[in-house]
Amino acid sequence: MTVRTRVLVLVSAVAVLAAVGLASVLHASARAERRDRARPGGPAVAAGPVDLAAGQRRMVFRNLAWGPHRDELTTVAASDPGGPRTASGVKCLRFYAASGTGVCLQAVHGPVSDTYRALILDARLRTRAHYAVPGIPSRARVSPSGRFAAWTAFVGGDSYAGTDFSTRAAIVDTRTGELIPSLETFRIVRDGRPYRAADANFWGVTFAPDDRTFYATLATKGRTHLVRGDLRTRTVTTLHPNVECPSLSPDGTRVAYKKRVEGLPKDAPWRLYVLDLRSMRETPLAERRSVDDQAVWKDGRTLVYALPGDFGADLYETPADGTGTPRRISNSAVSPAFLD
Repeated sequence: MTVRTRVLVLVSAVAVLAAVGLASVLHASARAERRDRARPGGPAVAAGPVDLAAGQRRMVFRNLAWGPHRDELTTVAASDPGGPRTASGVKCLRFYAASGTGVCLQAVHGPVSDTYRALILDARLRTRAHYAVPGIPSRARVSPSGRFAAWTAFVGGDSYAGTDFSTRAAIVDTRTGELIPSLETFRIVRDGRPYRAADANFWGVTFAPDDRTFYATLATKGRTHLVRGDLRTRTVTTLHPNVECPSLSPDGTRVAYKKRVEGLPKDAPWRLYVLDLRSMRETPLAERRSVDDQAVWKDGRTLVYALPGDFGADLYETPADGTGTPRRISNSAVSPAFLD
């Protein structure tokens, strides 16, 4: 091959790479433009004040409706969850709030790859503190008093459906800033005996009102367990098998969770259940679809959770006693928190 031929080949290759790069940029730009356009028939969303302070009962959540406010925290009256939305300008992948404190899990977009962080928000959605999150955000919770916040991230794999994944569950004291970066440092008591295993894995924290007790999922040896944790003694104790993503009821007597049910597809194996913590009796709920979410208690009688929808996810509710029929309450929404 002559020098001239080599130069022509090199120039052609550079031209092809430039064309591919330009096409990628134009495609990304067009996709972003589509995301910024509201879709006909979608929910009404407008910018306005959003806060987490006590007041009228309302629902705050991540808005998934196409348009300029997609991914922002938005609010609606709890009595009208499908009504007009007020958007805050704060974007989150996962969110939760209680007693004027919020936790917002965000992506930080870089030139090569994204990183993630957890923001602790005050009642006006101002950032009080931020912490690095070691993987893709998955779950978020705040204790009823607002004293503690927790989050879970995938650090290996990206789905709970299989077994080839690893998570990190962290808890932070929002008053002192003390961070517990992983529950894997806690002492485990399983079936009344100390337990240690290299594959111990935690996710889905939910808090009791006493600012000491929490519940979470422990996975080890291919099985999952509900555990009760103690923040003072740094101990977790197994309570019940086959529990994932627990959510404690407002009165602290029941836990809602997703349970793997035999005979269902491997990528959609869960049904919603509620466990009575005193009797350890579990009740299957009326929702028959697979729910890959950490359900939220709307009140002492009703659970709210996300299912896949046309633009990401929609919110549904179902009675917590196993009766009734599930119903959709909000389109293009995820990560709700009910505030008084």
